[in-house]
Amino acid sequence: MNETPATRKAAIWVVIVFLLGAAAGVMLGYSYAHRSVVAASAPTPEPERRARRVEQLTHELGLTSDQAKQLDAVLLKWHGQVKAIHDQSDAQTEQLRQKGRDEVRAILTPEQKPKFEEFLQKLDAERKHNAPVNR
Repeated sequence: MNETPATRKAAIWVVIVFLLGAAAGVMLGYSYAHRSVVAASAPTPEPERRARRVEQLTHELGLTSDQAKQLDAVLLKWHGQVKAIHDQSDAQTEQLRQKGRDEVRAILTPEQKPKFEEFLQKLDAERKHNAPVNR
């Protein structure tokens, strides 16, 4: 095979470009996968989130240490009130869910009811799996 230096140089450039493209693809794939894993990790506990927020606002607004303590107390109080509303809402949602399920059970035949209960078990397991850890 009779190759000229220009042909050899072109082949080397093709290989280099291919390898750079492969390396870039690996790096992008890794960063995408890593971002997905980080996003799926456990949520930050409320006290830690609150401390970060106080730190952020202290830095951005130039709060004094007394203001930072007051801000922490306000955020803690606010979180408690919001959590109470969520808990109340969750209880009401559960009551409505049970009422709806009872209404569905009332229209089913005896043969359909076990299948519906199995469906509900799967649905509840999925809901529990996807539920937030804490609020």
